[in-house]
Amino acid sequence: MPAVAGTVLVTGGAGFIGSHTVLELLNLNREVVVVDNLVNAAQGVGKPASLERVERLTGKTVTFYSLDVLDKPALAKVFKQHEIATVIHFAALKAVGESVEKPLAYYRNNVNGTIALLDVMEECGCKSLIFSSSATVYGSPQSLPVDESHPTGVAITNPYGRTKFVIEEILKDLCVADKEFSAVLLRYFNPVGAHASGDIGEDPNGPPNNLMPYVSQVAVGRRPKLQVFGGDYDTPDGTGVRDYLHVVDLAKGHLAALPKSAEPGCHIYNLGTGSGFSVLQVIEAFKKASGRDIPYEVVARRAGDVASLYADSSKAERELGWRAELTIDDMCASAWRWQSRNKYGFLCTAGGGRHQWSGLIAATSAGGKRTSVLRRVGMCMGGMGSCAASVCVCVMRAVNMYVEPSEMLRPASVIFCFC
Repeated sequence: MPAVAGTVLVTGGAGFIGSHTVLELLNLNREVVVVDNLVNAAQGVGKPASLERVERLTGKTVTFYSLDVLDKPALAKVFKQHEIATVIHFAALKAVGESVEKPLAYYRNNVNGTIALLDVMEECGCKSLIFSSSATVYGSPQSLPVDESHPTGVAITNPYGRTKFVIEEILKDLCVADKEFSAVLLRYFNPVGAHASGDIGEDPNGPPNNLMPYVSQVAVGRRPKLQVFGGDYDTPDGTGVRDYLHVVDLAKGHLAALPKSAEPGCHIYNLGTGSGFSVLQVIEAFKKASGRDIPYEVVARRAGDVASLYADSSKAERELGWRAELTIDDMCASAWRWQSRNKYGFLCTAGGGRHQWSGLIAATSAGGKRTSVLRRVGMCMGGMGSCAASVCVCVMRAVNMYVEPSEMLRPASVIFCFC
């Protein structure tokens, strides 16, 4: 069956997986609308930085709305204005460790946010959804590799995984109640890597919660060393084993699911490579890709983690015609290409034209003494060299969000900055 025609709404489309999926949709000449509250994304000059780069890579325009899916009136306006035909739903909080510390935030954002989205879809007559689920719904696996028949909701080790399980159950119930509704649940494993251009990739807000971006930041010199959580698991080298999946393969998996989203019912697929790699194996692969040493120390296990988890994705290959093509070496090489070209992520690219800015500001503090501040802040409208005064004021304001009150900068105090 052909994919649902019409506009695709991508929630959380400015994030890591979302932006790569938007790029692939645009390459298929699909009309795309993105909504994102920017919790997991960096703001650019106008649109989120990731989407500005997607537009540059594809030569096409993305319609973007800065809003939370919990804001039902605003979301309904988007549906009605653009006649949304299909939704790809990424929007969620996503850190396993953080979910253990902040369970209510995860249930509020992930579960309530999905219910709000479904309410608006029902109001607007949209009956096609592709849901970003997770292998965490399997909990601690009873057997490996894990296929879609494996029990879910049993021995889930963290609130993040439970939110994904609850949402899956809601969607199953909805498909029973509404015989015209289609929900495709994509349970994917550990997305890593970056687009081949090196222009978009994973850019966590704050310390990374996942292995690959943390390894990348150690390799590029942003962090001194990596903490390996647990060296006593029942695995070949004692460290956790996961199924790492290139984000471009994952994005293409969502495109492969579009035809299935035209078929009523609930359709469930694993997206993974079928191969597990330990933390230490990933470190070695990244050292090879980057040519850099990766200092690390083994510390206590992290709450919510399981020893091993990797996929049987043969159902997706049979029914969707999808299979992962890229290797762990490809994943590490592309992640390094992204990180080495964008040391501080989206907000630090120098060069001609309009771009995000990070650099050194020499200025006089409010207390009267000279100070230098290195921050990931602000915008620059020029090329290499000094910025316009108005832009420096913008940078100054951004710096003030990071420094102590006694060191806050005055508009007249900015002397120069290097882009």
